[in-house]
Amino acid sequence: MMKTRLLVISVALLFFSFTTEAQKEETYVNDIAELNAAINSARPGDEIIMANGNWDDVQIKFVGYGKQGQPITLKAETAGKVIISSQSDLKLGGEYLVVSGLYFTNGASPSDAVIDFAINKDTVANHSRVTNTVILDFNKVQRNQTDLWVLFNGRYNELDHCYIAGKSNRGPTVRIDLAGNKSIKNYHKIHDNYFGPRPPKGGPSAETIQLGNSYTSMAPSYTMVSNNFFDRCNGEVEIISSKSNFNEFRNNVFYKSEGSLVTRHGNYCIVDGNYFIGDTSSEQIGGIRLIGTGHWVTNNYFYNLKGKTFRSPLAVMNGIPKSPLNRYLQVTDVVVANNSWINCDSPWQFGVGANVDQKDILPLSEIRSARPIRTTVANNLIYNDKGDEQPIIAHDSIDGIDFESNIINNQGVSFKEVPGLERKDFTVSELEKNVFIPTNDISGTELYNGFEFEQIKTDIFGNSRADSNSVGAIVKAPAEKLNIMDRSQYGPDWYSSGMAKNEVHRNHSVGSVSQLTKAIKNAKSGDTIVLTSSRYKLKTSLKIDKNLTIRSVDKTKKASIQYYGPAKSPAFEMNPKGELTLKSVVLKGTDEQYAFASLKNNMSSLYNLTVVDSEISNFDYVLKAYKYSFSEYIKFKSTAIVNCANGLELSEETDDRGEYNAENIFIDDCQFTEVGKNVIDYYRGGYDESTVGGNLIVTNSVFTKCGEHEEDGILINTYGIINVELSGNTFQDNAVKFVARLWGAKNNTHSNNQIQNSGELIVEENLPLKLMY
Repeated sequence: MMKTRLLVISVALLFFSFTTEAQKEETYVNDIAELNAAINSARPGDEIIMANGNWDDVQIKFVGYGKQGQPITLKAETAGKVIISSQSDLKLGGEYLVVSGLYFTNGASPSDAVIDFAINKDTVANHSRVTNTVILDFNKVQRNQTDLWVLFNGRYNELDHCYIAGKSNRGPTVRIDLAGNKSIKNYHKIHDNYFGPRPPKGGPSAETIQLGNSYTSMAPSYTMVSNNFFDRCNGEVEIISSKSNFNEFRNNVFYKSEGSLVTRHGNYCIVDGNYFIGDTSSEQIGGIRLIGTGHWVTNNYFYNLKGKTFRSPLAVMNGIPKSPLNRYLQVTDVVVANNSWINCDSPWQFGVGANVDQKDILPLSEIRSARPIRTTVANNLIYNDKGDEQPIIAHDSIDGIDFESNIINNQGVSFKEVPGLERKDFTVSELEKNVFIPTNDISGTELYNGFEFEQIKTDIFGNSRADSNSVGAIVKAPAEKLNIMDRSQYGPDWYSSGMAKNEVHRNHSVGSVSQLTKAIKNAKSGDTIVLTSSRYKLKTSLKIDKNLTIRSVDKTKKASIQYYGPAKSPAFEMNPKGELTLKSVVLKGTDEQYAFASLKNNMSSLYNLTVVDSEISNFDYVLKAYKYSFSEYIKFKSTAIVNCANGLELSEETDDRGEYNAENIFIDDCQFTEVGKNVIDYYRGGYDESTVGGNLIVTNSVFTKCGEHEEDGILINTYGIINVELSGNTFQDNAVKFVARLWGAKNNTHSNNQIQNSGELIVEENLPLKLMY
C-alpha cells in the first residue's frame, strides 16, 4: 500500500512538473501598460517581448523572481529595434532577471540612473543581467546635472556585450554602489563591453567606471572588470576609479583614452593582462596609477604612452599621513611584476603628487608626504626605439621600492640608474597592430622569485610560465592571433559604431543670407558651405549644431558677414555637438553683440570652434562661453581681432569645484588690437589635484593696445589652469599691470616673448585655491 501511494505521489509530482513547464510563457507587449501587466504576472522562465518601435517616456520597473536556470527575461522583439527615448529609464529588482537587446538613445533618464539594479533601497536586484544593449548619447540637458548610465546594487549582477558611448554630463558612466550589507561582497561582472568615446567634461566626476565611493571604500566588492574595450574614454583623469576592496581588472584594452586605471581608494586589487595603447600626439593618455595597499599589477602591456605625472604609464603616488577616506592612502605592500612598457615616455614614476613644497598654502591634511614603502617592482621590461633620458622619475625618495630583475633597452642613452634595472640589448617585432614582442631570447635574465610569485602562472596571452618563463608581460607569441583591436569582439552583435563608414561630404555654394541659413539647416555633419558673394547682412543668429565648415570661395577676397542682430546675441550660436570651422571670412558686429557664444542653458554636449585666416571686429565679446558649457578645443589661427570690448571669455565656472569651460585653447599667429578688457579670460577654481587641465597655448601672436578697461589688470588671465604655454609673442602698448600671471608649481611656461610698455609677465609658484574636500 505504501509503495502504491508513493507511486501515485511521484506520478502526480511529475505531472505537475510537466504542467508547470508547459505554462512558461512568451508575452508580447506593445506599450507600457501591457509591459507592466506582463511583469506583474511573470514567473520563472517567462520571456516578455517588447514590440519593435519607439518607446518614449517609459519608466520601466522590472520586478520579478526567477530561478537559477529559469530567469525572467525582458527582451526586444528584434535586438536594436526597440528604441527607448525621451524621459525614460529602467530599474530592476528581484532575482534572476535578464534584459536584452534594448537601445537607449535620443533622451535622458528622469532619475539618477538610466539602468539601475534596484527599485529602491529595499528592493535590489541579485543574480541579474543586462546584455546586448546600447546606451548612446543619453545625456541630461546640462553638463552639471548628475546621473549614472548603469548603477549596480545588490549582488552577482552582470553587464556584458553592451555598447555605451557619448556621456557628457556629470557622473560616472557606470558605478558600483556598496552602501549597505545588500551590496557588499557583490561579485558583479562587467565584461565584453565596448565603452565608446566619452568626451572630456572639464573637471572631475566623469569616470567611465567607478567602483564604490570614498565613504564605502573599505568595503569588499570583488567586482570583475574584464575583456572590455575602452575607446577614447576621455571624460577625466580616471577612466576606471576603484574605490573598494578586492576588485579585479583583467584583459581589458584601453585605446587612446586620456586617463588611467586608478586604485583611487580601497585595497587588494588585481590588475592583470590589460593593454594600454597610446598616441604619440597626446600627452594625456596614461596607464595605471596606484594608491593604497596590497595591489598586484602583473602581465600588463603599455605602448606609446606619453602621459605625465598623474597620467604617466605607471604612477605610484605619495599618500597623506593618517589620510581621511576621501584623500590618498599610502602605497604599501604592492607588487608590480612581469609587465612590458614599449616606447613609453618616463614609464615609471614614483612619489607622484608629492607636494611638500606647497605646505605654506595647504593644511597638513592635504600634504602628500607618505612615500611608497614595501613595494616590489620585479621582472619587468622596458624597450625604447629612441632612448629616454628619464625612464624613471622619482618625485620623492624611492627608498621604499625594491627593484629586482628588471631589464631595459634604452638604445645606449644614459639615465639615472637604480639597482635592479639592468641594461640589456634586445629587439622587438610587431605581432599585430600596436602589439610588439621581444624578437630575441631574453631568458638569460635570472628572474626574481618573490613571495607568491608562483601565482603569476601565465603571460598576457595565456601562455604558461611554468616551463618557459621570462621578464615582461610576454613569454612567447600566442598560438592564434588575438586581434585585440578588432572592435567586433566587444559589445552587442547587432550594433556597429559606424567608424568604418565612408561618408561623402558635400559643398554648398550660397550667395545670399537666405541660402546661407537654409544650407546650415539642411547640411549634413561634415559638409562645407562656400560663400560666393562678397557681403552678407545677417539679422538673426546662425545655429551651429553639427560639424560644418564655412569659408569664402576665394581666400584672397574674403567674404564679409555683417551681423546686425540684437544686443548680447551671437552671430554664431554654438549648440550641443556644434563644430564650426570658419575660414577666410570677415565677421563684423555693431559693438553690442557676440561673434560666437554657447547657449545659456541646455548645453547637453560640448561644442568646438576653429577660426582660420579671418578678421573679427566690433563685437562686445569675441567668444562668450556661458556657465556649464564646454568645448574640447577652441582654435584661432592667423586671425585678426580688432576693436572688441572683450576677447575670449571662458571664466563662468566660479563654483571652485575643479570645473572649467574648455579643455584646449590654441592661439597662433593672431593679432589682437584694441580689445578693451581681457583678450583671454580662462578660469579653473578649486584645489582639485586630479584635474589636470585646461590647456592653453598662445604662440607667435601680437597684442597691441589691449586691456585698457580691464579691472583685474591682467591681459591673459589663466587663474587655476594647469597647462599654459606663452611663447614667441609680442606685447606692445597694452594698458595692463600684468601680461599674465603664471602658476609656477604647475605646467605653466613662457619663452621668447617681447614685452614693451605692457606690464609684467610674472610667475607665482603657488596659487591660493579654495579647498574642495
